[in-house]
Amino acid sequence: MGFAHRVDGDKKVSLNDIDPGQHNGQNRPEAEALTQKLGAEMAELLDLLFEAGMHSLLIVLQGRDTSGKDGTIRHLLQYSNAQSCRVAPFKIPTEEERAHDFLWRVHQQTPGCGSIAIFNRSHYEDVIVVRVHNLVPEKVWRRRYDHINHFENLLLDADTILLKFYLHISKEEQEQRLLERENETEKAWKLNVGDWKERELWDDYTRANEDALNNCSSHQAPWYVVPANHKWFRNLAITDAIVTTLRPYRKQWLDHLTQVGATAKAELEAYRGSLKK
Repeated sequence: MGFAHRVDGDKKVSLNDIDPGQHNGQNRPEAEALTQKLGAEMAELLDLLFEAGMHSLLIVLQGRDTSGKDGTIRHLLQYSNAQSCRVAPFKIPTEEERAHDFLWRVHQQTPGCGSIAIFNRSHYEDVIVVRVHNLVPEKVWRRRYDHINHFENLLLDADTILLKFYLHISKEEQEQRLLERENETEKAWKLNVGDWKERELWDDYTRANEDALNNCSSHQAPWYVVPANHKWFRNLAITDAIVTTLRPYRKQWLDHLTQVGATAKAELEAYRGSLKK
């Protein structure tokens, strides 16, 4: 049993039924110690993924403003190999991107074998913010659920390991975080009146997020709803989910690397033998 709430299509999820302040009885020192231990294992697994080159890893981060996407990325990058990991932020589409289908810009950012990509927002914006703000007709965004499912199945068929996290915070916690930005110099650059305006659409965003979770979840591509009021618990829940997902691949990657090493050693020995003739 993990710390995040897994949504795999078997049962409808309601965000109001999940406490964003949940911490599973953990206190902060205990959670941070466990996170550090799991982080060390995650670092090893990510190195094996890179070295074996058999799979790619795509981590999708969604959540409301101030939910902690940037903080989550900083946390994950502590344990990631800079050679193999990159972050792809998805903001308002450019003119060129709007001239293509909504998945065009997304597919270009997916990771190749041996690589890791972290999406800061993603293709799900096209069934969430687009819906809330009526940027396209309902008949258009409703069809996108199927397009997203087909797209993600394509990635899975190409040996991409897909992890999708929804960072779940309360309206009260969001207000507190927005006010902190006004009072802390290092966070002032994030100030945006639009964030306060978006709060007026809280219930609309709740429905849009729930529909995205419920329409685009499966056993192969589940969502994880992460209680994120406590940043230290958020980090623990996400690290645990990643390690739990990657752990079964460890033997396969090690066996592959062992075989690659044996082949390379045999070639080297044959080469050295040829020099003696």
